[in-house]
Amino acid sequence: MPPVLFYGVSQGCSFGSIVALEWLRRPYHLCRIERIGHLQDPLYSQVNPLMKTPALLLDNGDILSESLAILMHLAIHDPDSPLGVYPGTVKFDRLCQTLAYLHTDVFSAFAPLRALVETRGLTTEQRELLYVLGREQIARCCAHLNGLLEGRDWLLGERSLADAYLSGIARRVGHHRLFGLQRNYPYLARYLRKLQQDPAVRFAQAIEEVTPTKSGADFRGHIHLKDLRPRLAA
Repeated sequence: MPPVLFYGVSQGCSFGSIVALEWLRRPYHLCRIERIGHLQDPLYSQVNPLMKTPALLLDNGDILSESLAILMHLAIHDPDSPLGVYPGTVKFDRLCQTLAYLHTDVFSAFAPLRALVETRGLTTEQRELLYVLGREQIARCCAHLNGLLEGRDWLLGERSLADAYLSGIARRVGHHRLFGLQRNYPYLARYLRKLQQDPAVRFAQAIEEVTPTKSGADFRGHIHLKDLRPRLAA
């Protein structure tokens, strides 16, 4: 059976793993994990004891969690493909470095704004502090990414799974309406516009929004969590 990607909604970082699977054109299934319901289901704890997404159920029954681990696994699985990498090479090291930055810096930069939205009972001063912290952290990341993209089309020069990951987390810049991307970070703005038109990105967006769509790769359909019980118990 092809791998199964457990993905969360909405604005989830698992978005990037869907894009990666589409770009790689590998056969795969999806399992949608809702915050209310599935993340309280003891069955999902067999997928990820931390009750988070994404997670990838491999064809041998092993399970990987965390976007960085999943994307590196996908890149190594088919090293001769345009998006693949061989361990021990410069290309491998650069992909590791970029994914680590996107995960530890860019993804984490949004933590204050997530707390602002999800935490109840905050004082006005606390809300203002979280907003300022989030905006400053995100601005630093946008400035760095803008510099990387000056004179190149992709983060590493050629398209990589780092671009797939950023396609998911960078959406939050526009979602929070913090600043004008085109005015302040024109190279990043150009890059994000290109990503938004990518068929795999549009497919992943439609999957999140539960709107009719067609895979351009080898998507084998959704599987419900309960139907995976035998594989999870193996």
